Amino acid sequence: MLNAERRTSHIRGTRHAYTFAMAAPAQMITPWPERLIRELEANDQRAKSLAAQLTLEQLNWQPAPGAWSIGQCLEHLAIANELYLDAIAAALEGESGDAVQSIAPGWFSRWFIRSFIEPSPQTKRAPAPKKIRPNSQVPTTVLDRFLRSNEKAREVVRRAAGCNVNRIRFKNPFIRGIRFTVGTGLEIISGHERRHLLQGDNVRSAPEFPRMTAAVVL
Repeated sequence: MLNAERRTSHIRGTRHAYTFAMAAPAQMITPWPERLIRELEANDQRAKSLAAQLTLEQLNWQPAPGAWSIGQCLEHLAIANELYLDAIAAALEGESGDAVQSIAPGWFSRWFIRSFIEPSPQTKRAPAPKKIRPNSQVPTTVLDRFLRSNEKAREVVRRAAGCNVNRIRFKNPFIRGIRFTVGTGLEIISGHERRHLLQGDNVRSAPEFPRMTAAVVL
């Protein structure tokens, strides 16, 4: 009887240990997903402050021939997000486990982000790929489209949180032959948004930007 009780106790202990070991990865909280989600939420608020109250004329006003309007900046971001996120989500299919504590881009990815993505005096100017160039005129619904793309971005971040985003690579929809890691791709989305939202801020602060006129009450 005593031996039977010992065996039962051992089995119960093993079961509890197994349950704990299986539950631990699901409970693991890594800092990078929370950071990226905060950045994307901040970009949402910035876009709303920038464009929510604009008229169609203001949304499409260009500071110079060939320069983008606020609406074009938002449409460019929405299209780029949609294509990038589809590619990243496809790469995450069937992946799970092996979560990492931080995103660690390689040297080329760091150079690419520093040179072409993050807003800074060192950022290089390059023409946008044809598939993500905005239309000449943008509807007022463009803000909602951008916000929807950011909601999807947060969903992809949550999905990727449990994976090794420094190992999994996705098919780049813009640059053939270059496959960034999922982690790098998510960093690019956040930084790319900051760059063009700053561009939109600069458009709105231009002295020639059309201001709303007060209605005349007769």
